[in-house]
Amino acid sequence: MRIWSLLAIALGFSFAAVAVKSAAEPIQVKSPDGNVVLQFELKDLGAAKSCPVYRVTFKGKAVLADSRLGLELEDGALNEGLGIVSQSRSQQDTTWKPVCGERETIRDHYNQIVVDLKETKAPNRALQLTFRVYDEGVAFCHTLPKQVAVNDFTIVAENTSFAFTADHTTWAVYAAQGNYDGGEVPLSKVKLGVERPLTVRIAAGLYASVTEARLVDYARMKLRPAKDQPWTMEALLEADRGKGGKVTGTAPFTSPWRVVMVADSPGKLLEQNYLILNLNDACALTDTSWIKPGKVIREVTLTTTGGKACVDFCVQQGLQYIEFDAGWYGHEYDANSDARDVHLDPKRNARPNSLNLHEVIDYGNSKGIGVILYVNHLALEKQLDELLPLYQKWGVKGVKYGFVNVGSQKWTSWLHEAIRKADDHKLMVDIHDEFRSTGYQRTYPNLMTVEGILGNEGFPTPVHNATVPFTRFLTGPADYTFCWYSGRLKNTHAHQLAISTIFYSPWQFLYWYDRPSLYQGDPALEYWKHLPTTWDETRVLKGEIGKYASVARRKGQEWFVGTIHAAGRAQLQIPLSFLGPGRKYFATIYSDQDPDNPDSKAVKIETLTVDSTTTLKADIPANGGQAVRIVPVAGQ
Repeated sequence: MRIWSLLAIALGFSFAAVAVKSAAEPIQVKSPDGNVVLQFELKDLGAAKSCPVYRVTFKGKAVLADSRLGLELEDGALNEGLGIVSQSRSQQDTTWKPVCGERETIRDHYNQIVVDLKETKAPNRALQLTFRVYDEGVAFCHTLPKQVAVNDFTIVAENTSFAFTADHTTWAVYAAQGNYDGGEVPLSKVKLGVERPLTVRIAAGLYASVTEARLVDYARMKLRPAKDQPWTMEALLEADRGKGGKVTGTAPFTSPWRVVMVADSPGKLLEQNYLILNLNDACALTDTSWIKPGKVIREVTLTTTGGKACVDFCVQQGLQYIEFDAGWYGHEYDANSDARDVHLDPKRNARPNSLNLHEVIDYGNSKGIGVILYVNHLALEKQLDELLPLYQKWGVKGVKYGFVNVGSQKWTSWLHEAIRKADDHKLMVDIHDEFRSTGYQRTYPNLMTVEGILGNEGFPTPVHNATVPFTRFLTGPADYTFCWYSGRLKNTHAHQLAISTIFYSPWQFLYWYDRPSLYQGDPALEYWKHLPTTWDETRVLKGEIGKYASVARRKGQEWFVGTIHAAGRAQLQIPLSFLGPGRKYFATIYSDQDPDNPDSKAVKIETLTVDSTTTLKADIPANGGQAVRIVPVAGQ
């Protein structure tokens, strides 16, 4: 208690002339459209007095009941016995353009209140709460303001809670690469350590999703059930390999945003996922011209011949990058493996001199095809400051950070610094395994994509694929590692084409288990040849979590539409009312050749003339899908 004893003396003088009071009436903040309402007040909760609580409604319906706020500090809880010192309101309405995104422009429109609190008794510590209310949901964060005396602190836990009003349905996984195939579970069945975003169906026409944004130098938040509080989730700060999820720092210090997205449909949640980006700082880069999205093929042979074949395949099939994955610099988990030079892992390629990496890089650059190098976290942690300038010198375009440590404040800070360091050397980044983005790609858009998803290398089911658009993809892009020729696919080829449009990633990895020699001129792959990876407009046409999804995305004047249905065979109606009125378009439709045969992967291709009054029919088996490319008729 020594630190806060000193602080108490200092703050006692500091606040001597400041009136501290409890709020007689709740402080209320509304969204710009008035539909989302957040109320804050200091409230007695049992034996605990003057506790900070908030609650949220959407269109008059309860989203969250009284939910606690506050911090557990190493020197004592800062979550009760508080008074309001001051409050200030503000608003913002601006637009900005992402370097890579799902939409050309993003509106950042909110009403905000900042509430300054202070303990009414010694040690009179200060706490600041910031609330932003958007049409798309609410966000709040804790700030430990600069104190008069000692400013060093340790946060051992957050008291942040999300108190739902009944045993609503949710979709839970317990790892970033978790399998959503388990379907719906009630809140009462959610276990410790559930992953975010946690999407909740509150009622027909009311959905919410709990997540975080701007996680840069803090412990990752997962969620746990609150003790003796049914249907309530609490923030759980992630531990560093069992050492506890503590956060240390020096005031002033602000936590990541805690976010509750709200909408009247799952599709609207996905359409509004830009909220996470809005809660991050603006782009820190003065030059982004070198940041290039695109499609990627993995080179699986670790040979010069294989690398050049992939480059040629990229040119032929409209891809922009090849990636050399694990094994090019030795066994990735061998402490002696050195990522500063090529020395092949014999388990992946027993011919040690068969890869001239520099020859492949130069060949690719001469054809306009970039090379991405995978590096495991062991080498990154030892050699990052050597590797990044070296790879820039080699002519490499990006680095894929593999099996990175995640969760604790230490590794969160390290990883975001590694993103910033990559920018110093004009290198783009893909982060793999258990990391999920919280919107930092707005600030450092060289962060192209992350994994944090059970992708195609795990061969998930259609139910999983129909769930992740409304759960995992609410927090940002995901590297799904699409496959085509693998016999282990649980879905049809039409399904693969559809989800490559539904699932967003500025770097879209295709042909994960494939190689160019497998390609036999399959006409269905024309869809991937033309497919963009960033978009000017995104619309969710249909969506029910775990059952079906239909998403339309526009690049320039072309539209791409992906539709899947996981709950048995279905015939879905896909209206094209999003097309420009009075114009004709050619729609090339890729669908399942034989919906009666769930084992068939054959794709039927047909072209129709359509306009904004057209409704397409999608006959989809349980593991199938439909993909549509729509281009304007020339001369109109």
